[in-house]
Parts: sequence; C-alpha cells; structure tokens
Amino acid sequence: MFVDYAKVKVKSGKGGDGVVAFRREKHVPKGGPAGGHGGRGGDVFVMADSALWTLQDVKYRKKYEAGNGQSGGGNQRTGANGDSVTIKVPVGTVIKEQKTDQVVADLCEDGEVVKIAEGGKGGLGNSAFATSTNRAPRKSTPGKPGQIRKLIFELKIQSDVGLVGLPNAGKSTLISRLSNAKPKIAEYPFTTLTPNRGIVKYGAYQSFLMADIPGLIEGAHKGKGLGHRFLRHLERTKLLVFLIEITDENPEDTYELLNNELNQHLEIFRDKPRLVLFSKNDIIDEDTKIEFNKDIPFMSISSVTGDGLEQFVDRVVEILGDKKNG
Repeated sequence: MFVDYAKVKVKSGKGGDGVVAFRREKHVPKGGPAGGHGGRGGDVFVMADSALWTLQDVKYRKKYEAGNGQSGGGNQRTGANGDSVTIKVPVGTVIKEQKTDQVVADLCEDGEVVKIAEGGKGGLGNSAFATSTNRAPRKSTPGKPGQIRKLIFELKIQSDVGLVGLPNAGKSTLISRLSNAKPKIAEYPFTTLTPNRGIVKYGAYQSFLMADIPGLIEGAHKGKGLGHRFLRHLERTKLLVFLIEITDENPEDTYELLNNELNQHLEIFRDKPRLVLFSKNDIIDEDTKIEFNKDIPFMSISSVTGDGLEQFVDRVVEILGDKKNG
C-alpha cells in the first residue's frame, strides 16, 4: 500500500535526576559530596532509507517515544542515558511542524540522518555544587524534560522522468512497457490513484527512474482531483514528459492546461526540461502528420506495438545527459 502522508507525534526522553549523596568510607566519618549526575534523555532521529517506498509503517505507528535517562547514583556515578529512537523513511521525505507548516527536515540522500527531537539534559548531582565555603552541599537538580513535537511526514518521490497527462492518456501502459513497474491498467479514467515508479534500463548497465502520477485535471493546483498530493511528486523530477493522446483535437490546448497546472503549483516547474509524447499512434494512419506548434521537442509512440519506444528512451537519455553536463 502506497502512503505518502502521515501525522506523527514524537517525544524525546527526559533527563535523569541528579542526586544528593555523600562518601561513606571506613575511617572517613565526614565524606564529601558524591552525588552523581543524571543521564541524558534519548533523542529521536529520522533516517532516509532507499529501500523504502512508502510511509505506511510511520502512518500506522503514529507515535515514537525515546527512553528517559536514569538518575545518578552514589560515588559520583552518572545515570545511564535513555535509548534513542530512529524512524526510517523513504528518500524524499519532508518533515513539517503541524501547526506552522515550517519545514523541519528534507531528507534527499540515502542514509541521511536528522535529529528531530533532542533528549533532555541530565540533572546535576550535589558533587557539582561543592565549593570552598560549602563542602557538603545538599543541592541537586532534576533532569530536563524531553521535547514533544507534532509533525507531518510528507513524501515527494524522487525520479529522473515524470509522466504528466490527463486521465487515461496512457501513462501507466507506457511505464509498464519500459520498466519493472506493474501499475493497474484499465480503459477508464482515474485508474491510477497513487504514483508508480519504475526503473528503465538502457545500454549495458545503465538506467533511469521514471514516475507515473495520476492524471491531472483542470484546477489540480488548487487541490481539485487530489491535485496537490499528486503534483508534489513531480517537484524533484529532472525531466517532464507530457503524454497527449495522438487523437486529441487540440493538443496545444491540452499541453497548456497541464503546463499551467504545474506552473501555478510551483515556479520551479517553469525551468524544468520537457518533452511532449503523443501516445497511441497505432490507432492512426502512418502517414498522418502531427501538428504541434509549440517550441518544445515532441515525438510519437505506441506502448501497445512498441513503436517509437526505443527512440523515446534514447531521447530521454540525451536530455538527461545534457542536463547533467550542463
């Protein structure tokens, strides 16, 4: 089950209390202060793991709590630190404060670790308060409380190529033909309700990552048709591929509709390289000329017959290479 949004409560551990104690040794009737300090409370960390693809485990656990530090002991023994907790999430997870929507962390690299709640410091034992004028202090301090935070975990999948199109444009069929992805495919709109991601192999040992998001409709940037949830999965994409059915009577209008939804969602989309891909060319005559007057590269393919797929992959590799070199 693909889950890309979760509300989570985290709590770091309380620091252990410092204690009041005195040395009790034979032949030392008035031993000095020997109260130990409390241990630190455990921290809460988040770690990005490329082996994960969904926030499902995080969503259903909902609460993460680190261990408390132990109190100090006699003979200046420091209490044990509390156990820390590490939450594993997919690469591309953004963590925000629930109340303010402020970004706490954005984990973009595999193995990246961020502390999101710091454990409380341990309290001081009375040994810390001894002075030349007060050699037997009876003062200690309690441990500091841990942090409690209510957070939002939001996944933005990372991919090299993002497929954009109206519902039923053929995105799922294309990604299933080119990669190891197995999306649901049917002859009706909104078959895809969650993003699909697949590895497209080319050459000897090379590949790129392609993502297919659910079809966009007019008003997606305002949240219509769950547009906000879908559009964020394109934010980290390097190349946008607009899939338009070859029988579309107004392909330029369709492109403008999709392009406007992206641009109104975030300004970063304006600068991303793009390619228009006319799908389902097996349902028209071979001699039919495609009319598309935008200053954007375009080509046609058929995911059913395989026509143009190899050329499409070559073109994607070329664009991604140009972007990398540039």
